Amino acid sequence: MLPGVYQGTKTDGTIYFRSSITHHNKHISLGSYQSERQASQSYREACLILFDYHYTLDYDYSTFILLFDKIITLLNFRDNQIYIKSPIYLRKNYFQYFYSPTIDFKFDNDDLFYFSSKKIMKRKNHLFVADYGMQVSILSRYGIKNYAVKNKDYRFSNNDETDFRRANIIILSRYNGVTAIAISSGMFNYKAYIHLNGNFNLGIFVHEDAAGIAYNKAIDLALQHGVNKNFTVNFIDTLTPKEYARYYTEIKLPKPFLQYLQINYPLKDSLQHQ
Repeated sequence: MLPGVYQGTKTDGTIYFRSSITHHNKHISLGSYQSERQASQSYREACLILFDYHYTLDYDYSTFILLFDKIITLLNFRDNQIYIKSPIYLRKNYFQYFYSPTIDFKFDNDDLFYFSSKKIMKRKNHLFVADYGMQVSILSRYGIKNYAVKNKDYRFSNNDETDFRRANIIILSRYNGVTAIAISSGMFNYKAYIHLNGNFNLGIFVHEDAAGIAYNKAIDLALQHGVNKNFTVNFIDTLTPKEYARYYTEIKLPKPFLQYLQINYPLKDSLQHQ
């Protein structure tokens, strides 16, 4: 066998070739290949990356047999002396996760443990990882809901959508059915709405908590009228039960919303709701 190459046999009897390299007492698998020549080539490429500093992140690796993920792992191991299985390259105060040769995402070091064992995937414009058998949106780590809209519910401070460092992510709305409305630099009001065959405006509030409670109250009333929909109630942990009850009592839902419920989902009794 050529250096760094090992022969293996699949369960169906098919022969394949594995390559690996040992560097600083770390045994690194380089992948499986159909031919001994390909496996040997991947080994030679790994040697170049680990021992020749001419090969950097900016180098064009399009002719390499090695997978790009593995190339990033080797570069990081060479430059930072830390082996990370994911395609991560460590910087001084953050790290880059390379989704592809042309796309990389930036994260705070606090997220390193999480992403060092996760593969970032993309479906349309949504980034997610597989976590305990579920598809988990990257944005959910920052308290951003799956259905959140960029520049409406959250925005990137430096307009770089690949920069997921927490200082760059500005959450404009923390609650379901609530949208932040900029009124001046750094100042917002909060519009509450509920979707029932279209959006119903529930009012504009100075405090975000109040807008979140207005949405909860609208849900309660909709369910009481028999609306069959899976609503997600806002969990508001910034208020005491007494403060929550006061907001809930004082909030008056708008007449168009009340009339819609009375016409389309009439109650069987004569109770009146405010």
